[in-house]
Amino acid sequence: MCTSHYNLGFWEEDIMGPIILTPIAAVLALGMAGLLAARVMKFPQGSDAMAEISAKIRAGANAFLRRQYSIVAVFFGVMTVLLGVLAAFKFLTPFVPFAFLTGGFFSGLSGFIGMKVATAANARTAAAAAEGLNKGLRVAFSAGSVMGFTVVGLGLFDLSFWYILLKYAFGLPIQDVTSAMLTFGMGASCMALFARVGGGIFTKAADVGADLVGKVEAGIPEDDPRNPAVIADNVGDNVGDVAGMGADLYESYVGSIISASALGVSAFSALGGEMGLKAVTIPMVMAAVGVVASILGTFLVRTKEGASQKNLLSALRRGSNFSALCIAVAAFPLVWWQLGSEHLGIYGAVVAGLLAGVGIGFFSEYFTSDSYKPTRTLAGDSQTGSATVIIGGISLGMLSTAAPVLLVGGCVLASFYLSGGAANPGMGLYGVAISAVGMLSTLGITLATDAYGPIADNAGGIAEMTGLPQEVRERTDALDSLGNTTAATGKGFAIGSAALTALALIAAYVDRIKELNPEYFAAKLNLSLTNPPVLVGLFIGAMLPFLFSALTMRSVGRAAEAVVREVRRQFKEIIGLMEGKAEADYAACVDLCMKSSLKEMVLPTIIAVAAPIAGGLLLGPSGVVGLLAGSAATGFVLAIFMANSGGAWDNAKKHIEGGNFGGKGSDGHKAAVVGDTVGDPFKDTSGPSINILIKLLSMVSIVFAGVVLAVGR
Repeated sequence: MCTSHYNLGFWEEDIMGPIILTPIAAVLALGMAGLLAARVMKFPQGSDAMAEISAKIRAGANAFLRRQYSIVAVFFGVMTVLLGVLAAFKFLTPFVPFAFLTGGFFSGLSGFIGMKVATAANARTAAAAAEGLNKGLRVAFSAGSVMGFTVVGLGLFDLSFWYILLKYAFGLPIQDVTSAMLTFGMGASCMALFARVGGGIFTKAADVGADLVGKVEAGIPEDDPRNPAVIADNVGDNVGDVAGMGADLYESYVGSIISASALGVSAFSALGGEMGLKAVTIPMVMAAVGVVASILGTFLVRTKEGASQKNLLSALRRGSNFSALCIAVAAFPLVWWQLGSEHLGIYGAVVAGLLAGVGIGFFSEYFTSDSYKPTRTLAGDSQTGSATVIIGGISLGMLSTAAPVLLVGGCVLASFYLSGGAANPGMGLYGVAISAVGMLSTLGITLATDAYGPIADNAGGIAEMTGLPQEVRERTDALDSLGNTTAATGKGFAIGSAALTALALIAAYVDRIKELNPEYFAAKLNLSLTNPPVLVGLFIGAMLPFLFSALTMRSVGRAAEAVVREVRRQFKEIIGLMEGKAEADYAACVDLCMKSSLKEMVLPTIIAVAAPIAGGLLLGPSGVVGLLAGSAATGFVLAIFMANSGGAWDNAKKHIEGGNFGGKGSDGHKAAVVGDTVGDPFKDTSGPSINILIKLLSMVSIVFAGVVLAVGR
């Protein structure tokens, strides 16, 4: 093995083994994304009117991301200088500021590429849906797959780049390699939080404003071109549900891999030899295998014309389940090869993560799809008004948290003990981290089934605005409704893996304290619940997801109020607009949403970064552990509740629009629209941002652990 500094020993024996599969898989994933993007671009955009509306949506989305990234660049500049100062004072390695930057860059790039393809695919999906449901599914799913494979490709590229650079070019000890790599996870988390919060505020402000004034007050159809907020709504689908989601899932993906690698060092290094190094490579190689499994799974996603929503869901589930099965088979020889037969319990942890992910996906589907009783019952609640719809949706979301919590709890216990945690707690925690990697290993196809939904939603809007036949809108609505369910499933995967990764990162934080100051760790680190700093930290951490959600939901409310006033003004002042004789001022609503979201996204992100640092300085490392545990516990449950409530409200509305309980325009429909607007910030702004929050708190804590030990209490 190469140990000398600055010796590019890339072809030593230990890298000629499995780790070389990681950059190969990165190239494979990015190549697949390129092929799928080229395939999408070959489909026709339809009429000139369809191409024109698609161009307006694309221009609005590009303008938003340019302005968002200019603000984010300032934040990253300040943070890079701060990390550089800490590195100069020996609190961090000099690689940390650069790793932080690359993590943020690739997280943002993942979302940007996904959004570019999505905005090119919306009109093409509408045109394909005019020819048939299966063709519309093929275009939308291919475009969503670009997002999935871009995220995993860039994630594996970034991971392999830093691993090879630090381990082989600079010859750093493996524990220093994983410590530096955690910092690029922090950069990815910061970028993801900006993208999710900013994009989420934009999309839900436009959506709420368009629905409340257009559908409830004016009684015009969804995506009616007379509504000034429809273009902003379609722009929001791309900047929030595509670009924001891509940055979010990139962060989840690399975060789970990095945390597992970091714990593998501490768990296996004591065994001597190369065991620590091998434990680090397992999560990266498993992710590489997941790329191949996801590619194979995409070929199974197809359906017949006239298929029901259950048939469509079965097609998507077939691809995802096949990919998960491939991982279950491939992980066994991988663990055997790397760690030997005495550590085959690690394979049990992989299977536990896969099963928990499938289980969370099933229960997310059950509680949000109108193919099942809960959402149909919620649609029936609309017959007695908006209040009962809202009460029913909140109750449904709360009830839906039970199964995921039990599944994740079972996964934690199984992973811990199967991995040997009874004899060696460090080994058990490594197993918990590996289970999160198993859950996200097939992210390429899981994200594809999520990302295609906003594309189908955009396609429906274009079909409505250009007057395509009703059957086309029915097909895009079927795809969109399914997209709400698969989005809830995707959020369930992300939130479930976030809970497992957060536990792993708490353990990584404790290991970091031990590494930096063994004397403090032995004498002063007291994690008992009777220790006041731990208890106070627990309460503060439990409060943070609620504070964060309050800020982001209030931001959506303020921005939506501005959109409502603007839409009302245009309906009143633009002569001939309601008669279809004049064109709405779409740009005004896009600009309103843009200004509001960019302004409102800053405070929640600053709180997420500052809270663990302030908590550490005031309460010490023991208090930080309490803070991280409290935020993980309440954040996981709150995020599941919000995602499933929002998805159920949306699909209950669509169930009514399908001709049930009075159909479109009925009082029940208007009540369901109100429920849907309440659920919009639940499922697309606050809920999905929480899983980023709980991991960012942990990553910031690890990076600033040295500062807390030096100047804290």
